Amino acid sequence: MLYRSVFPRDVFSELERLQREMQQALEGGPSIRGIGRGGFPALNVGNTQQSVELYAFAPGLDPASIEVHLERGVLTISGRRSADLPAEGDKASVHINERFAGPFRRVVSLPEDDVNPSGVSAEYKNGVLHVSVKRREAPQPRRISIQ
Repeated sequence: MLYRSVFPRDVFSELERLQREMQQALEGGPSIRGIGRGGFPALNVGNTQQSVELYAFAPGLDPASIEVHLERGVLTISGRRSADLPAEGDKASVHINERFAGPFRRVVSLPEDDVNPSGVSAEYKNGVLHVSVKRREAPQPRRISIQ
């Protein structure tokens, strides 16, 4: 009976799920702005008239282990997530490990001519990384007085 509680009941459905995930990874992202679903951390990206807002859902990370870079309109979030498993020397064994651990990297393409690289702020709170990238100010029409 222990066999059923530790291993999936239907090995073939697990193999199909793995095959789907591999196909999604090899096909590339569905959009030009991100690399697609299934990556870590999960992302929500939107914009306002003043900024581009990105939310990365990454619970359990040390904020010091997260790096955010913006270069030539490409925003990169990278870091490392620890395993939080018993050490190999301990007399414990792991039966199920569904939590992703190890290095991660997500890349999002932003409109290069529209964002201000010096106007980037990032905050990590309650497992969510919020990155705000200010947009460049559009030139405003102005009246020129004649002297």
